[in-house]
Amino acid sequence: MGTKTGDEAAVDTEAKHDEAKKDEAENQEGKDSGAAAADRAEETTGTSAEEAGPAAGEAPKDAAEDPADTADDDVDDAADGPVGETAQDDGPSGVGQGAGAVVSAVLGVVSLTGGWIGTVASARETLIGQLQTSSSASVATQVKEVYGDAWQTTALWAGAFALAALIVGVVVLARPAFGAPGRPQVGWIKSVAWAGVSLGVIGLLLAVLKYSDVILGLPSTS
Repeated sequence: MGTKTGDEAAVDTEAKHDEAKKDEAENQEGKDSGAAAADRAEETTGTSAEEAGPAAGEAPKDAAEDPADTADDDVDDAADGPVGETAQDDGPSGVGQGAGAVVSAVLGVVSLTGGWIGTVASARETLIGQLQTSSSASVATQVKEVYGDAWQTTALWAGAFALAALIVGVVVLARPAFGAPGRPQVGWIKSVAWAGVSLGVIGLLLAVLKYSDVILGLPSTS
């Protein structure tokens, strides 16, 4: 009986020892499982934070970039707008008016100094007078046919150039009145055009006076 009791006590002790080891193993497994679950939870939380982080960071970036892009677009639109309006407001560049003013001044100078066409016309009239005037004609007639008509032809062509200079200059000066309102004419164009008008008036006056023999008339042959 005593032996049986000792064996039973040994068995009980061994069973308790096994149960203790089993409990310790279960506790260790529980701890390992808890640590693994915690690690997985931390990894899941970190991944979610990383995924949410860029999204949260991108939103302000986009929000910050959108106003800048809008401002750039506004600046581009504003830059395009005035350029278009300026191009429309500029209208004609004034090249035609400048050319007209120069032509008027040149014609005025030619009316005073004479041109090749006036010289040729005068020489032709002289030749005609010599051919049509007989040697028996009076001196007054010969002078008039040979020289007087040639001088009047020269005055006629000079007057034509002067009149052309006057007309062109007046047209150039009057052009702004029929253009865009409030746009003054360029200074040099106005100056050259006035010079052409002045030369035209002077040349036309001299041509009329010469053609009518008021100045530089034929000498007396009596």
